[in-house]
Amino acid sequence: MKYLAHWALSLLSVATTTSASDEESNVYSLNKDTFTNFIREHDLVLAEFFAPWCGHCKALAPEYEQAATELKEKNIALVKVDCTEEADLCKDYGVEGYPTLKVFRGLDSVKAYQGVRKSAAIVSYMIKQSLPAVSTATQENLEELKTMDKIVIIAYLSSEDKTSNQTFTTVAESQRDSYLFAGSNDAALAKTEDTKQPSIVLYKDFDEKKSVFDGDFEEETITNWIKTASTPLVGEVGPETYSGYMSAGIPLAYIFAETEEERQQLAIDFKPIAEKHRGKVNIATIDAKSFGAHAGNLNLDPEKFPCFAIQDTVTNAKYPYDQSKEVNAKDIAQFVQDVIDGKVEASIKSEPIPDTQDGPVTVVVAHTYQDLVINNDKDVLLEFYAPWCGHCKALAPKYEELAKLYADNPDFASKVTIAKVDATANDVPQSIQGFPTIKLFPAGSKDSPIEYSGSRTIEDLAEFIKEQGTHKIEVVVEAEEPKEDADEAPTSSSSSSEKPAETDAQPSVKHDEL
Repeated sequence: MKYLAHWALSLLSVATTTSASDEESNVYSLNKDTFTNFIREHDLVLAEFFAPWCGHCKALAPEYEQAATELKEKNIALVKVDCTEEADLCKDYGVEGYPTLKVFRGLDSVKAYQGVRKSAAIVSYMIKQSLPAVSTATQENLEELKTMDKIVIIAYLSSEDKTSNQTFTTVAESQRDSYLFAGSNDAALAKTEDTKQPSIVLYKDFDEKKSVFDGDFEEETITNWIKTASTPLVGEVGPETYSGYMSAGIPLAYIFAETEEERQQLAIDFKPIAEKHRGKVNIATIDAKSFGAHAGNLNLDPEKFPCFAIQDTVTNAKYPYDQSKEVNAKDIAQFVQDVIDGKVEASIKSEPIPDTQDGPVTVVVAHTYQDLVINNDKDVLLEFYAPWCGHCKALAPKYEELAKLYADNPDFASKVTIAKVDATANDVPQSIQGFPTIKLFPAGSKDSPIEYSGSRTIEDLAEFIKEQGTHKIEVVVEAEEPKEDADEAPTSSSSSSEKPAETDAQPSVKHDEL
């Protein structure tokens, strides 16, 4: 009761921290004069740092507003800060791109929002943040708990089993951004759920509705089980699920089909295959009318449907199914088994190997990736770009200038390579979530590339190479004049000399697709 009362009192104070123009919105606009007090007065806040000219911010706006409206009933506040007006405030919180979303639990506990930028995902994520890592399940609230989210995990443990309780709490703490956890020490409650202590039950609103854990009560084992049990047998790839499938750590099999009816039937036909290989391969349908271009990224003909392919989400190896054959469960079952057994060679898409390297930036293609990036003793800075990406085009002249600083010095050139690869035309063994993505592959640590997340200035990129590279090469950089990104014109001026980077969305897919 104190918790709710505190929120009610805090919300009453909003009138003193927001302007009349924001009264119609449930998202509170804050500035340097109101931000600190607002955060102090609210236990949990989601803050969006944005710029009016930012296309991704504009796309997020209605989703953010909808989430704010729903979360208002839960006493969870959503706020926004215009970084073109509040450059210093945004800098204080490490904002380097738009939009940036951060979760505040007071001024001293700040972390990045890790969810999808859709209203349902924001609501689900923030509700999880508002609850303890492990909520208490009782006879009175069990049914409500089980339906609070699409996936709810409840442990039924004896209070005397300290080890199991601690293990479950540790798992919940590490996974609380993704799942809602609860626990009960009541043996009678476990019995009503047709289980006994110790046990973990995962409740879900799809497939068999619940799964019961039957493995060793160890943190890694439980975590892996949760990820497997929470994934639909045959799900659907889309904007809200794509990143989850990519981070699952197991291959993803795509079923491309143009109609809802066809996808539903194929999902039914392929369920036995998904059940057989659960935990080894995820299988999902994908709308070929909306996201058919993605078939090309899997080395399929993006004009011929239905079609099928498997992508290894760790190595990015691709196994397209022969499109001259019918897509049916019997043949696909054998194909999936052959891929798992290593009987199918991966398909490699590559541009032709350049006859010469004419410019200071080394051009990498799939067939030269290992030699130019991995199998050498140089620090390699590699830009993964897309030809249609406006931010990549804006970066290009600066990237050329950066490369010249190393290429023009024989000693530097023997230790550092500045390179680029068209990630839409070449298969690369890296998971790329947006364009441009820049990674440094240090000499001697090629298996642990470091992704660059700073502003895209020549000076900052050179400093990144010096600090993170094995050879610690330092170059002299002339001062840059401020420039605007090519594809987005700001509607109001910023007091900062360098506009934080905005990244175009999904890998090898235009941002109006996945």
